[in-house]
Order: sequence, then structure tokens, then C-alpha cells
Amino acid sequence: MFLEWSLLTIVTLGALFFLVKMFYFRSITVKEQRSSEMMKLTLKEAEVLIRKYQIQLQRALGNVDILSEELNNLRNEVKSLKQRNSKHRSETDRLQNKIKELEGRIDALI
Repeated sequence: MFLEWSLLTIVTLGALFFLVKMFYFRSITVKEQRSSEMMKLTLKEAEVLIRKYQIQLQRALGNVDILSEELNNLRNEVKSLKQRNSKHRSETDRLQNKIKELEGRIDALI
């Protein structure tokens, strides 16, 4: 009888021990799953932000390319204006010299 009671007690204590251990590991597993889900959600949010900033960067780089093209066009226009200005100056100088010559001739005739 004592052997049966002690065997029953040992089996009951063993069952209780394994039952407590099972709930402990189950709670640890649930916590790990929650943290894993939070990590996945955080990673998804990070991916969305990275895509958003990547698109903004591509747009900004496109705008920089457009601005570079406009800057080059303006530089070319400035060069052509400088050339025209120098041509007009030389022509103006030539015409002023001619005017002075004509004034000299007029003075000589008077």
C-alpha cells in the first residue's frame, strides 16, 4: 500500500512538475512570437520608409539633373551674349572712329 501511495505521489508530482514546465515554456514561446511579430512589423515599416526616401532621393537627383542642364544652357547663353557684346563693342569702336574721321574731314572742310 505504501509503495502504491508513494508511486502515485511521485507520478502526481512529476505530472505537476511537467505541467508547470509546459506552461512556463509555452509563455516563453508566446512572448518570443510576439516579439518576432513586432520585429517583422518594425522591419516592414522600415522598408516602407526606405522606399519612400529612395523615391524622394530619385526625384531630387532628377531635379539636380534638370538644374544641371539648365545651368549648362544658361552658361552657353552667357557665352554667346559675351561674344555678341564684344562684336557690338568692336563695331561701336569702329563706327566711333569713322565718326571721328568724318568730323575731322568736316572740320577740315570748314
